[in-house]
Amino acid sequence: MSWRRLRVLIQHLPPESATWTAMRNAADPAELAAQAEKGEPEKGRWSQTEQLLALVADRVARLEWALWSVNIEKKSQRPDPPEPLRRPGVGPRKKKPKLNSNSADRLFQLIQGGAE
Repeated sequence: MSWRRLRVLIQHLPPESATWTAMRNAADPAELAAQAEKGEPEKGRWSQTEQLLALVADRVARLEWALWSVNIEKKSQRPDPPEPLRRPGVGPRKKKPKLNSNSADRLFQLIQGGAE
């Protein structure tokens, strides 16, 4: 067996395999911290079971958020909706820009026909 073939076989083992576990356990804390900082779960490989589990987790988080939202007296205290778990092949969701007072004034002028 060539070294290339061995590398390909190891790279395609599941993340919970004994080989990957041993490699993670042998890594020093600084290396693990560096990997955690630049972690990108959307580039990983997920099985169908992991995809379904993420879907269930997202729906439970959404139900929890809905329960909180319904039982809060003031709308201003309502929490933000939960972010879905990041999945392979999908980048993080972009934040919508919030409307500040300058933007609100400009929008109001445009609505009133003040476009110049």
